[in-house]
Amino acid sequence: MRSTRTRLRLTGALVALLLSAGVPAAQAVDDQPTLAELAQRHGRYFGSATDNPELTDEPYKAILGTEFDMITPGNGMKWYATEPQQGVFDFSKGDEIVNLARANHQRVRGHTLVWHSQLPGWLTSRDWTADELRAVLKKHIQTEVRHYKGKVYAWDVVNEAFNEDGTYRETIFYKTLGPGYIADALRWAHQADPKAKLYLNDYNVEGTGPKSDAYYRLVKELQAQGVPIHGFGMQAHLALQYGYPSTLEDNLRRFSRLGLDTALTEVDVRMYVPADDAELATQAQWYRDMTEACLAVRRCVGITLWDYTDRYSWIPAFFDGEGAALPWDEELRPKPAYFAIRDALQ
Repeated sequence: MRSTRTRLRLTGALVALLLSAGVPAAQAVDDQPTLAELAQRHGRYFGSATDNPELTDEPYKAILGTEFDMITPGNGMKWYATEPQQGVFDFSKGDEIVNLARANHQRVRGHTLVWHSQLPGWLTSRDWTADELRAVLKKHIQTEVRHYKGKVYAWDVVNEAFNEDGTYRETIFYKTLGPGYIADALRWAHQADPKAKLYLNDYNVEGTGPKSDAYYRLVKELQAQGVPIHGFGMQAHLALQYGYPSTLEDNLRRFSRLGLDTALTEVDVRMYVPADDAELATQAQWYRDMTEACLAVRRCVGITLWDYTDRYSWIPAFFDGEGAALPWDEELRPKPAYFAIRDALQ
């Protein structure tokens, strides 16, 4: 083990030297196993989200197509994109990413069937009766899941269903249908593709606490009712100023004990910019710690970065003054976080 770590440190130093000499990042790490190949040795996947506008960027696409073995469409499978008018479906954006993934021998996580955000105006601009909304929701879920049947490994069926205090989020679905919409969504998705893994997914649930406790109780209730539920996704949008979720491994373990797969589904670690070396070192340690936590829990099946490069990170547009959240920088050069992940996977 020591010789492997020593070799890896030498590799990291060599890559840094090559980068400083102007050698492209992809070429610098070309002869090393990819993150996906390293993760596969542990029976895990290592993935990235992507989005359609980025796919014209060939250097970006080259790394996306080689370094990862699981792809999540960042926006192309959300409701506003897939059913822009009631009953009129458009899967072109999702199809583009699925086809790219298949060409690169990558699997796909579908994201997301039921979410309170990025809904089309026709859905949010009127009041629905419970019967009407149930029919709309069922048709949307089943049409989309059937379209991708056999092409999507897992679905984030219901996304962000709880508030921070563990109460149900007051979404259009909750207010009109009550909490049973979650069980219905899972049943409908399972009917449409019985082989797809079905997940609940949320942020700020990496550690134990009121929000993750609410999901833990919900999963037990769903299981008692015989509702198909296969996984729990922890987004892991972390920020240096809020501290690392020290109970992450314990939390992964308790959901695994319920018989669920778990996954880190939307990982990034943001900070105030410009970042200094100390912050980048802390970020690298957090990426290492998250990777090691997943490897320590047998049913943690994999990790997905919420895109892999700062060039396409969502963070700067949503968190003023923050960024530098991903393992590759805006020039597609690997950062200390990248080598920390590699080290953990070694």
